[in-house]
Amino acid sequence: MTFRHSKVSISPYIYTTAISHFAKGPFMCMILNYPAIVGCFEYFQYFCTMDELYYDAIDLLKKMISTPSFSREEHEVADLIESQMNNWGLGPMRHGNNVWCITGHDSSKPTLMLNSHIDTVSVAKGWQRDPFAATETEDGRIYGLGSNDAGASVVSLLATFRHLAESDQSYNLIFLASCEEEVSGKNGIEATLPLLPRIDMAIVGEPTSMQPAIAEKGLMVLDGTVKGIAGHAAREEGENAIYNAIDVIEALRSINFERRSSLLGPIKVSVTQIEAGQQHNVIPDLCKIVVDVRTTDAYSNLETLDLLRKAAGEKCALVPRSTRLTPSSISPTHPLVKRLEILGKQAFGSPTLSDQALMPFPSLKIGPGDSARSHSADEYIDTWEIRDAIQTYITLLDGCNIN
Repeated sequence: MTFRHSKVSISPYIYTTAISHFAKGPFMCMILNYPAIVGCFEYFQYFCTMDELYYDAIDLLKKMISTPSFSREEHEVADLIESQMNNWGLGPMRHGNNVWCITGHDSSKPTLMLNSHIDTVSVAKGWQRDPFAATETEDGRIYGLGSNDAGASVVSLLATFRHLAESDQSYNLIFLASCEEEVSGKNGIEATLPLLPRIDMAIVGEPTSMQPAIAEKGLMVLDGTVKGIAGHAAREEGENAIYNAIDVIEALRSINFERRSSLLGPIKVSVTQIEAGQQHNVIPDLCKIVVDVRTTDAYSNLETLDLLRKAAGEKCALVPRSTRLTPSSISPTHPLVKRLEILGKQAFGSPTLSDQALMPFPSLKIGPGDSARSHSADEYIDTWEIRDAIQTYITLLDGCNIN
């Protein structure tokens, strides 16, 4: 057995010997001149650095929680992150409420982006704590809006960037804290990517319990209108648009897609809203529905839309609000995926949407926290999850090949 980190490998005997001599004073270690003990000093230095990164991350997270950052209202938390980056000498750049920093760029190297979002949803009903107090319990649990989704990922990835930027890597590195993720806004990552160097690979921080999501469903929201013919409810006249809509809804609910994603399973179609009628005695001539469609890599969004329109029939017009939120995936044989397997991580397909949908390059979603806590009352993150995330990110990326 050996003790390992990215730079040293030390046997238990040498490790304990070094500790005993170190306790007598660092000069004793120098006099004895054990090469392995020199390695131990690197080991101690590594953990001192890790502690600094960890405590800085915790402090920044608490400040972020204390700064409300609802989607499209992230300017104050963007100011906070930009200021902190300046304090650490990272030379931040900014576009709107998106803030990023870059290591020295070498055009001969591929570029890796570390990304997570700084916006939050609104405060859900049922909170028993102040969602902006950043309360930490004695057992190291931090409560607050955005603590889990996705403040913990933001601070962990920023800590990772700071560590990786201190040594030469085989890739260029970008850290981007983006806005408007929760609403898939056009002023977030979509507006920022054209301002960045060409990106070859991204790590997207979202709460996955530090398990890698190597595929993610896309999203289409469809507005449907089902027509009928108005008439008096007391007579046998008219054509009830609600009854027509029932047939449409049943067709959408029972649609069978021939192809199925091996990682993401079937496409999920859900009618989530319905509106019809003006008064009790008038047969409605129009019924409006809203359809939530979680797409997969088995079909493109446009192919999925075409199949849904055919299933709905001529009496229903389905209009997408957008088709730009596409499903994404990365090869299970990608070097980073294989390296995560060696670390004991289990790859999976994610049903939830992130900014991966707007990335035209390979990406991997992995971050501290649990997706089940997101958007819920009394959202929290455990501090050990942040320490574990920083260490896992560094172990994964330090000295790795991203191609």
